[in-house]
Amino acid sequence: MRWRWHGDGMGKGAVLALVAVAVVMVMGLIAVPMLIVGGSSLLFESGTGCSAAQGGQPATSPEARDSIPANYLALFQETGNRYGVPWVILAGIGEVESDDGRSSLPGVHSGSNAFGAAGPMQIGIGGAAGNEWGGAPVHPASEVVNGVATDADGGGVASVYDPADAIAGAAKYLVEHGVQQNVSGAIFAYNHSEAYVQLVLSYASAYASGGYTVSPVTDANVPSCIPGVSTMADTGQVPNAAVATAIDFAEAQLGKPYQWGATGPDAYDCSGLVMMAYRAAGVYIPRTSQQQWLWGPQVPASQVEPGDLVFFAGADGTPAAPGHVGLVIGHDEMIEAYATGFPIRVAAFGTSAAPPGDEDPVGFTRPWSHSGAVLAAG
Repeated sequence: MRWRWHGDGMGKGAVLALVAVAVVMVMGLIAVPMLIVGGSSLLFESGTGCSAAQGGQPATSPEARDSIPANYLALFQETGNRYGVPWVILAGIGEVESDDGRSSLPGVHSGSNAFGAAGPMQIGIGGAAGNEWGGAPVHPASEVVNGVATDADGGGVASVYDPADAIAGAAKYLVEHGVQQNVSGAIFAYNHSEAYVQLVLSYASAYASGGYTVSPVTDANVPSCIPGVSTMADTGQVPNAAVATAIDFAEAQLGKPYQWGATGPDAYDCSGLVMMAYRAAGVYIPRTSQQQWLWGPQVPASQVEPGDLVFFAGADGTPAAPGHVGLVIGHDEMIEAYATGFPIRVAAFGTSAAPPGDEDPVGFTRPWSHSGAVLAAG
C-alpha cells in the first residue's frame, strides 16, 4: 500500500497486455479452484493462524529468490482460504513488498518506510500511504479501529509486523476492494501502479503453476511459525524416544511439497512421510497406507497418543483399506502430506475444523508397539 511506483520503462500498452494475460490466469484460480482430494476448497484450514516472531527472519539466500518460506506459505494458504482470496495473490504481494519478510529494509520489522508503510505486507500506518492499518501499528486486539488491523493468531495484539496479522490485514483490504470480481483492480488499489500490478501477477502466475520452492523449516522455528505445532509433542509429553524422533523428523519436513509415490527427501506422499518418520526412529513399517493399517496394531480413539497413525478412507481407499494417513502430534492434530499442491502441514482431524476428508478417521494404529518393532534405549 505504498503507492510509489513510477514505472519501469515498459510501455503502457505492453504492461497492460501482460496484466491482461496474468489476470486471466489468476482469475482461473477463482473460477476453478485447485483440484484436491476430498473437496473443492482452494486451500486448507489448519488452525487459528501462526504466531510468528516479529523479527529474526533469516537473511535472503540465493535459493530464496524463487522460494516461499514454509511459515509464510502456510499463512498465505490458510488466510486465502479464510477470506476467499487466491493465496497466490497474497504471496505475490508478500514477495514484492518484503521478500516474504526476509527484507531488512526500513519498515519491514519496525517503524515504517519513507511512504508510511510497515510490516511484511507493507500496509500503510501513516504518511503518504495513509493509515490503512487503523490505530497504532501494534495495539490491543480489543481496540476498535477503522482499518484492516487484525489479530489473526489470537495473541491478543494486532501487529502490522506480525506475519499472520499482516497477511490477514492485506487479505481484508483486497476483499474490501473487490478482489473476487476484479483481481487487477484490487491489486492496483493496494499500490497505485500498473507496473506493480504486473509484477504481483507475474509472481502469482508463477506460483499458480508450481514455479516456486519452499524454504526448509528447522526444528527451532517450527513451533512458533507453523499453525498448530505447539502441542504436547513439543513439550516432551510423548510416550518414548522413538515417537519423539518420528515427530521431529515429520516436523522437519513441514513445508515440503506433496508428491504421489515419493518418500523424500525433497517431497513425500502421506504414507511415505509416516514411513520415513518412523524409519528415522528405527521402526520399519510398510510402505502404503493400506498396508500400514493392516500392520497395526490398532488402538481405540479414546487412547490415542502422539506418535500414533490416524487413517482416513481417502479418495483412493475405503474404511477397510484406507487411502490416507497422518502422524498424530496431539490435541486432535496431525502432520500430514495431504494432496498435490499442498505443502506438508499440520492439520486438525476428527473435528469440524479438519480439512475435507480428514473429518472422520477410520481408526488409529501404534507402530512402535508392534511386535516386530525394536526400540532403541532412551
